[in-house]
Amino acid sequence: MKIKLSLFYLFISILFMGCNISQISNEKDISTIESGSRYIQTWDMWEPMNYYNTSQFEKANWTNDGMFNCGWLPEKATFSNGKLVLKLDNTYSFGKSYSSGEYRSKNTFSFGTFETNMKAAKGNGIVTSFFLYTGSPWDEIDVEILGKDTTKVQFNYYVNGIGGHEAVIDLGFDAAYGFHKYAIEYGNGYINWYVDGVWKYGVNNTGFNAPYGALMPSHPMQIMVNLWPGVGVDDWLNHFYYSGPLYAEYDYISYKK
Repeated sequence: MKIKLSLFYLFISILFMGCNISQISNEKDISTIESGSRYIQTWDMWEPMNYYNTSQFEKANWTNDGMFNCGWLPEKATFSNGKLVLKLDNTYSFGKSYSSGEYRSKNTFSFGTFETNMKAAKGNGIVTSFFLYTGSPWDEIDVEILGKDTTKVQFNYYVNGIGGHEAVIDLGFDAAYGFHKYAIEYGNGYINWYVDGVWKYGVNNTGFNAPYGALMPSHPMQIMVNLWPGVGVDDWLNHFYYSGPLYAEYDYISYKK
């Protein structure tokens, strides 16, 4: 009888351990999904901003640390007259005095040409952006219109979290008064920036606007757009004073391999 009971308890213990192992395995799978391993899209994309395409894009609902003086709220990214509209206002969120919108691709994209048709917001202390971003490791390629002077565009890139490669270029127009096309050509060891189809600036790892052998972004990246007020960066953006809502608009976002 004792032998039978021992065998019975052994069987129950093994069964229980199996359940626990299965549960741990499932929890690991869920954790992997939540940690954000994003699919690398290898086909071209043309996304008109007619509606919220949840299969391709997502609205941010969080906040950055540091110089970003706003929370990102989904309701600050809306669609009107075939445009994505990002609204910056004084809605309190995530411990910040202001809120705005951020729209980003669900998938990541490797080398190719990325473009948007954008109208920037104007005002001291703000940035209207179109950029590529990895997360970790931190690679990034930026197109930024600083609200303090919307007749210029700032290009920049980061490799493993290190930036400081800013180039400020005269546009020849005011980016806050109409839509213009901004494109990033992201290649293996080089980046080119275009405005309305015209080359404006570039860098490569063979000595053009960067040292020979310089590290360049190399990872698949999300496509992102946002509008934000800065804090603690008055020397860069000027001081932000809120006087009413501000808006940035995007007509389309595209990727061509």
